[in-house]
Amino acid sequence: MAIKFSYSFVVAALSTMTVAVNAQTFAPLQFAGVNIAGFDFGCGTDGTCIVSDAVPPVYQLSGVDGLGQMQHFVENDGYNVFRLPVGWQYLTYNQSTGVLNETQFSNYNMLVSNCLSTGAHCEIDIHNYARYDGQIIGQGGPSNEIFAELWYNIASYWKNEPKVIFGVMNEPHDIPNIVTWAESVQVFTAIREAGANSQMILLPGNNYTSAQTFVSSGSAAALGMVRNPDGTFTNLIMDVHKYLDYDNSGTHAPCVTNNIEDAWYPLTTWLRENGRQALNTETGGGNVDSCVGYMSQQIGYQAAQSDVILGYLGWSAGSFATNYVLSQVPYYNGTGWNDTLLVSMAMSPMTNMLVASVV
Repeated sequence: MAIKFSYSFVVAALSTMTVAVNAQTFAPLQFAGVNIAGFDFGCGTDGTCIVSDAVPPVYQLSGVDGLGQMQHFVENDGYNVFRLPVGWQYLTYNQSTGVLNETQFSNYNMLVSNCLSTGAHCEIDIHNYARYDGQIIGQGGPSNEIFAELWYNIASYWKNEPKVIFGVMNEPHDIPNIVTWAESVQVFTAIREAGANSQMILLPGNNYTSAQTFVSSGSAAALGMVRNPDGTFTNLIMDVHKYLDYDNSGTHAPCVTNNIEDAWYPLTTWLRENGRQALNTETGGGNVDSCVGYMSQQIGYQAAQSDVILGYLGWSAGSFATNYVLSQVPYYNGTGWNDTLLVSMAMSPMTNMLVASVV
């Protein structure tokens, strides 16, 4: 019944859209997954991170069974990608440097290794909002050289793992100069120089990486100039976020929009015109009927644009409590895992049938 409901809901919604939709049949999205949060706990939007507040979603470190969650999502839901947020301060143990603390990095790599063991793609995400302790990278805060050193050291460890994805930075916001920020993003060249030549790298824009303002804010134009060392933009993917509550904050349970007309249509138009692609690395809503409906519509539209939209990742599972307003944490009842309403009725590929099986 879940499959029939979700698919019919999507088709009906798409058939009545007032926005022009590129005429193409549904094609499988490449990716669907969820954030496995916890190493980022204690990080604020000003780029401060209280390392002691982290709750690693690694059973040996906190008792949170992140591996069990990911295994369930892969085996029972068909997910094939996970985003693994971590604070910069956690990795360097509160030092404003690109030098990794061996113990802290080893702890985080337990989660990355657990993720890779499921066969899924795994995104390393520095969750600092383009800042370190309140100061913007390359614009009064840590230099681009320090930021590049951080990524060089991370990439050196995972350079031979094709399923690692490098998420340059989570949700930059209030950036005074987007062109200067694009120069900071260009430090991903260090990832290529470390030997990670073929992996995907995600490029984040301003305004909390908003899909709705990605073009209008100038992020698209600025990041469109970013290139690999060989001059190409192969595997340089635009990183976008979009929630479905009334203010796009991801802090309210009810959903009020499918984001198609205001966000996804203009974004997909720009991507297609410029030969680029994007990945929606944060989206979500409450476990309520309104979110099931609107999320189904959003995913359906993305699947109709799968040449330029690679997929979606929900926020969030991992170390969150099951009563968190946007919880996608599955509940283990002693014999098996049980999904939240939004996952089971809309976001699970086993339900929506709109994601390729690549694990």
